[in-house]
Amino acid sequence: MATDATADRSDTGEQSHFRICPLCEACCGLEIRTRETPQGRAIVSIRGEARDPFSGGYLCPKGVALKDLHEDPDRLRQPMKRRADRSGFDPISWEDAFAEVAARLPALRERHGNDAVALTIGNPASHKIGLFSYFPHLARALGTRNLFSASTLDQMPKQLACGLMYGHWLSVPVPDLPRTDLLIVLGANPMVSNGSMWTSPDYRGKAKALRARGGRIVVIDPRRSETAQAADEHLAIRPGGDVFLLLGLLHTLFDEDLVKLGKLADHVDGLDALRAAAADFPPERCAAHCGIPADAQRRLAREFATTERAVLYGRIGTCTQRFGSINSWLIDALNILTGHFDVEGGLMFPKAAAFAANTLGRPGQGKGVSTGRRHSRVSRAPEVMGELPISCLAEEIETPGEGQVQALITIACNPVLSSPNGERLARALDSLDFMLSLDPYINETSRHADLILPPPSPLEDWHYDMVFAQLSWRNHARWSGAVIPTGSSIAGKHDEHGDPVDPRDPDERIGDERTVSPAPHPEWRTLLRLAAILNGLPHDADLQPIDDAALMAELKRQAGDRAEVLFAMLDGDEGPARWLDLGLRAGPYGDGFGARPDGLSLKKVQAAPHGIDLGELRPRVPELLRTASGRIELAPPPLLADLAHAEAALRLPPGDELLLIGRRETRSNNSWMHNLPVLAKGRERCTLLVHPDDAARAGVADGEPARLSNARGSLIAQISISADMRPGVVSLPHGWGHDLAGSRLGVAAQHPGVNMNRLLDEEARDPVSGTSILSGIPVRLSATTPAPGAAPH
Repeated sequence: MATDATADRSDTGEQSHFRICPLCEACCGLEIRTRETPQGRAIVSIRGEARDPFSGGYLCPKGVALKDLHEDPDRLRQPMKRRADRSGFDPISWEDAFAEVAARLPALRERHGNDAVALTIGNPASHKIGLFSYFPHLARALGTRNLFSASTLDQMPKQLACGLMYGHWLSVPVPDLPRTDLLIVLGANPMVSNGSMWTSPDYRGKAKALRARGGRIVVIDPRRSETAQAADEHLAIRPGGDVFLLLGLLHTLFDEDLVKLGKLADHVDGLDALRAAAADFPPERCAAHCGIPADAQRRLAREFATTERAVLYGRIGTCTQRFGSINSWLIDALNILTGHFDVEGGLMFPKAAAFAANTLGRPGQGKGVSTGRRHSRVSRAPEVMGELPISCLAEEIETPGEGQVQALITIACNPVLSSPNGERLARALDSLDFMLSLDPYINETSRHADLILPPPSPLEDWHYDMVFAQLSWRNHARWSGAVIPTGSSIAGKHDEHGDPVDPRDPDERIGDERTVSPAPHPEWRTLLRLAAILNGLPHDADLQPIDDAALMAELKRQAGDRAEVLFAMLDGDEGPARWLDLGLRAGPYGDGFGARPDGLSLKKVQAAPHGIDLGELRPRVPELLRTASGRIELAPPPLLADLAHAEAALRLPPGDELLLIGRRETRSNNSWMHNLPVLAKGRERCTLLVHPDDAARAGVADGEPARLSNARGSLIAQISISADMRPGVVSLPHGWGHDLAGSRLGVAAQHPGVNMNRLLDEEARDPVSGTSILSGIPVRLSATTPAPGAAPH
């Protein structure tokens, strides 16, 4: 599976390789051209692949950055062990690294119990089939209750609402943009993201086509974002006011008799409960708190309800606030009540070719989802989707007592930068008995680790999108092989003696990393070996029988007595390849192990270098419903109950504080992307956007530093005055602050930016989903040297 069977060779000696971009949710198809050199295979160019049936040649700047990532001298290529004096790291062999884990981690767990080892995983794992498919092996082997992920900084409200309404965490409907005539975007910026929990490359092209056929786009956001600038209408909502806008729209539908369930009438429960819940939230009462006049709310509700093909889409801005779970629920409920759900041009469910759990079983035979099966030890925050809020991690490390976290494994995540009050978490990490990071960089989090195990470059590994095929604007199956042969790549720059150097400073030696073989170690093997160690096996145990046994157990669960026959039919020798073949062949488009000869298998998908188009989204209700009732639950009890808190908030005055929100940048998705030169070049991006009126009131000037502060802390940010901001709202992007000692991110350190999470309260969460409140944060803005007569806002 390591080679690229899709490569084409040209007369110039260059080869073309067809690749799925792993750097954001858009998952665009790429053509990567390479040339053989004496030093290894070199990347010549990266461009969009026009023959890809899913992305059609679209490419954003992040795709081009794969070359920088592969060649980044800061990217680790072998395990690193912290020196005894904690002055830095030294390279060690993979065998020695696993021996170190075996010597320390099982004994620690034996002394303190399973829960003493916490596990965190970040969103890059969703782009790596090896990580995503073998992470459960490690989690089961650990047996810890302390499992955390980036979900509670981003998407948990959406997954919780969908789980409660449809019965599965991954039953997430997405806009059918190519067939709609009205798109309403709330708290999202798809012009920049190309969809979030909505895999939709080239949003710009699709939106342009919508308007060309006479459709309209309405954007609701505190900032006139890139998406709003290309829309027909922009409504500048007050941060945190989304719940009151959505309740005002809901009230209007019932009040003006605009509800039309259509074909869903026989498949919903809870309509009367939802009607009763909306009764106390007329737009006139909600207007001050959401910042949108009542007449505009009612007009929008009427337009949405009376447009034949329309869709309301909301994302991260709706999730990262106090009522994120209610927001996510009401967005889907509004689509359902207006007949814009599970129909062309509305919200529709993709049907993934493999690993789509909502294709298993039958409606009425599901169990639905449950939460709160356990709680965090200190704050008593409920578990959701098997995870605890990552904002609880620091207190779980710091607080003595039974179950105190003594060790941590981090996988592809950087919570010191991404979660609230990272300074506290950084201090807590230094108190751990043992920390292991699986990461390509020594970053703000992994700098605290005792041992870092790096992944291969994405170009050294094959890939299939397990996750994003379940969130895609169009059904598809695409596989891409490795572009660079394992262990034979130009990995970073070297001098004439073969020593690695930083190309930004030829005199800067990175360390004698050539003393140990830098051959990449597949991530699935790393996870499986860690699981084997935790299960009591030697650190050098043969992994093949372990992998075989796990796969056979799954086959027996699915196929019973046929398990051995099916096992022999699976393609691939080991690892994710066999699991993928099983997923494809047993999936909704699969060959059923010969029962449907025209169906999909791994070999068939591999033989289609540009991917297989599986068609437009189609209606899936009631087929996908896995609630206990077999129906859509319009009024989930936990969300109905939380409306009491929204009612209480509505009784308070809205306040006049200056409010801080985040924002998404085209050239950034995760913090490590700030280390890639092609993405880091150009203007400063970590700036504080401020409306001219607020800037004048605070006495701050464009391009100058200013102080942003609140009760949690303060920071100095560069001001960008922008009339695109709603007055009373300022904006900083997330994921910056690359000025912490011990990190090795050379490019990022030249443009460190500031970390807005210093102003966030780690105890402030949506209590239903556990998601941190990252938006609508009260702050004060002042000049670093106050001008005469200027007053802080």
